[in-house]
Amino acid sequence: MEVSVQKYQAFVETVECGSFTRAAEKLHYTQSGVSRMIRDLETEWKLTLLERGRGGVKVTAEGRALLPYAKSVCTEAERLRSRADELRGLRAGLIRIAALPDVSAGYLPNKLAGFLEKYPEIDFELLIGDRTEGEKRVLSGEADLGVLSLPVSPELETEFLEQEPFLAVLPADWPEAGGGVFPVAGFLDHPFLLPEKEDGGEISALLESCGIAPRVRLRCGDEQAVLRLVERGLGASILPAMAVVGEREGVAALPLDVPAYRSLALVLRSKKAASLAVKRFMEVLES
Repeated sequence: MEVSVQKYQAFVETVECGSFTRAAEKLHYTQSGVSRMIRDLETEWKLTLLERGRGGVKVTAEGRALLPYAKSVCTEAERLRSRADELRGLRAGLIRIAALPDVSAGYLPNKLAGFLEKYPEIDFELLIGDRTEGEKRVLSGEADLGVLSLPVSPELETEFLEQEPFLAVLPADWPEAGGGVFPVAGFLDHPFLLPEKEDGGEISALLESCGIAPRVRLRCGDEQAVLRLVERGLGASILPAMAVVGEREGVAALPLDVPAYRSLALVLRSKKAASLAVKRFMEVLES
C-alpha cells in the first residue's frame, strides 16, 4: 500500500482504537511510526487531527470531519489492490485438469472455450485417465482439479456438475439394434467388452447390481477403442452417453431397460485454497 494511504489508515485506526499503541499493534507498525504518520498528515493538511493526553487520544472536530473521507480512501485503496491482484492472477497461469477420456472430448471443450474468451492468457493441461488415476492426481497435487465421476475419496471436496445416462453399445447389424431399449439381461447372450482397466469400476458395479455376469471377451480402459471393437462386431458394451458422441457407422447406442446414470463432479483438494484462476474456471464449470 502507498505511504500516503498508510497515513490515512494510521489515522483511521488510531481514532477507532483511541490509542497509538493499540493502532500500532493492529497495523503491525511501531507506536512511534503511527504517531509520526499522523503528525505528517497534520503538517500536510495544516490541521490538528488528534488531541493527545494521558488518557489516550481523541479526535478533534476537524479530524472528525475528515475521518469519513480517510476511511473512503482506505476502502477504495483496498478494492484497487484486490482488483489488481485478480487481474495479475488471471493474466498468466496454468490449470491442470484430471479428466475422464469422454469428459475431455465431450464436456470440457465448450467450457474451455467459454473461459478462454474471458481469460485468454491462461493455459491448460489435460491429464486424461480413469477415475482412480484422476483421484490420485488431484490428491498428489499433480492436478489442480478433476472432472470425475462419483464417488471419490472422502479426502477430496466435490461439487456436483451433472448426471449422465449409461447406454448399451452394440453392432448396428445385430437384431437388437433396432429396438427402443436394450435389456441388461441381453448381455448374457453376447460377448461383453468391459471398458475398465481394473475391477470394481462403474460398469462392473452396474452389472453386479442387476445380477448380471456376462462373459467378458475383452477388457479395455479406452472407450474409443471399445467403440471400434463394437463396430467390428466383437461384442457389446456399456458406455456413458458422452463417450458416444455423434453418429458412428456400424454402432448402435440404446438406452438400458434398467436406467443407470453416473454423476459427474468437480473434484479438488480444497476450494478455499484454490488459485484465483482455478476458482474462476470452477464458476464456468458450474454454470
